[in-house]
Amino acid sequence: MAAEPPSWHEGISSDNTKGFILALSSSFFIGGSFIVKKKGLKKAGASGIRAGAGGFTYLYEPLWWLGMITMIVGEIANFVAYAFAPALLVTPLGALSIIISAVLAHIILQEKLHIFGVLGCILCVVGSTTIVLHAPQEREIESVTEVWQMAMEPAFLLYATLVITSAVILIFHFIPQYGETHIMVYIGVCSLLGSLSVMGVKALGIAMKLTLSGVNQLVYPQTWIFAILVATFLLTQMNYLNKALDTFNTAVVSPIYYVMFTSLTILASVIMFKDWDRQSPAQVITELCGFVTILSGTFLLHKTKDMVDGLSTSSPIRLPKHVDDDRYNGLEGIPLRRQESMRLP
Repeated sequence: MAAEPPSWHEGISSDNTKGFILALSSSFFIGGSFIVKKKGLKKAGASGIRAGAGGFTYLYEPLWWLGMITMIVGEIANFVAYAFAPALLVTPLGALSIIISAVLAHIILQEKLHIFGVLGCILCVVGSTTIVLHAPQEREIESVTEVWQMAMEPAFLLYATLVITSAVILIFHFIPQYGETHIMVYIGVCSLLGSLSVMGVKALGIAMKLTLSGVNQLVYPQTWIFAILVATFLLTQMNYLNKALDTFNTAVVSPIYYVMFTSLTILASVIMFKDWDRQSPAQVITELCGFVTILSGTFLLHKTKDMVDGLSTSSPIRLPKHVDDDRYNGLEGIPLRRQESMRLP
């Protein structure tokens, strides 16, 4: 008879703890990096052509490079977190960078944080805590070939086929006609392929962890196939995410992308790694409640930020080219970590 899975009150596993610490530190680095980059952009703009006007003087600004290095460190920590903890735990914690960015913007950039924005931060913390306490234990994997076998199971193959087919249809049929007017087209491509890229990143993270522990995974062709797939998906994501950010208001793109990307990533993880098979219905429901709480906090933060700035996000607004980009740069630190980290300078 199979042993009962450990319940949350029996303690968080060592791997989940490591994944949580890495994801948390990643949020601090990435959330802070947006503020440092913003300061660097302002400083560079004061002595040359602003980035929003097509200038590249920020490339000579040490403060901007410090922000980029900080972001890279955060992304590395996030990458490694997937090697220790399930995507159900790591991915939603990306919302914590919202709190870091919002608080630092309030303190350093003097961008007012509305009282409901504070409530949004609290909701993100509560939701994240709920997910951490009820996250499934990471299953023991001894080789990247095991991950490959999971990816080759009929359920995940069906999911991957539907995702890739949908993305191709969006790219070749809907984007030429509706890309400039319908925000869901660009974000749909990013979110769909993003869910697959996270599964590949997790596979590479596991391969890296096993290799460093003395079990070389570089000899398996599956490791390199995962690497090629991740690179392909991430480059495609970056391309269409940049198009979305260039076409629509960042304050609109951010929450929609976060919801779609995180939801599809959780779905992909549940199908591929069968995270919920090792949990009771009560734990699954609690995790979903925690996720919804984070979504509520995320939307509240974005909505109140717009209230302070006098913006409206009731519809996807296309930004006029003459709008001062500095007005929106502070908002760009709020989206999901992967969204902004993939944005080209």
